[in-house]
Amino acid sequence: MKNPPALEQLIDSLRCLPGVGPKSAQRMAYYLLQRDRKGASGLATALDQALQVVDHCQLCNTFSEQAICPLCASEQRDSDLLCVVEMPTDLLMLENTRAYTGMYFVLMGRLSPLDGVGPKEIHLDKLLKRAQDGLVQEVILATNYTVEGDATAHYISELLKARGIKTSRIARGMPMGGEIEYVDSGTLAQAMMERRSIA
Repeated sequence: MKNPPALEQLIDSLRCLPGVGPKSAQRMAYYLLQRDRKGASGLATALDQALQVVDHCQLCNTFSEQAICPLCASEQRDSDLLCVVEMPTDLLMLENTRAYTGMYFVLMGRLSPLDGVGPKEIHLDKLLKRAQDGLVQEVILATNYTVEGDATAHYISELLKARGIKTSRIARGMPMGGEIEYVDSGTLAQAMMERRSIA
């Protein structure tokens, strides 16, 4: 026996989430339809609303409902510093440390040729334009200390050095293989304060 077509479509749609396979997607779909139709309706409404109003900030590339996000629009930020992170979750973690008051650029990923993620997919053209805006004096590379994160930081540092832009990398106060999203605020603050120039 097969599921009704609408249910199959829901299961297939849930599989787009990271780490969700066929069985997990099926369990979620069954749960939403059987036990939490109100929650399912709220989820559908919230997802539809987010798709309509959330886009990328024109300056830092993070998610925003405005063309320029509140952080980029703030006059309290230090426009001399530009911190490059992989994902919006990394930006939020750095903000929670209260150790950094500069600006950001969110790549929305990291270089990973095996997964088809190249310079275009992580918006390097937009980053270079931002780094050369005449305000930025230093670019801090705060990509994760993973193989892909290191490769991304190295690639970006070479591009920036060729354009005469001072570049530094956050210190290895983070554990090897660690991701910014999961590091405690104290360790992350120390890593930011002890960043070093890339020779």
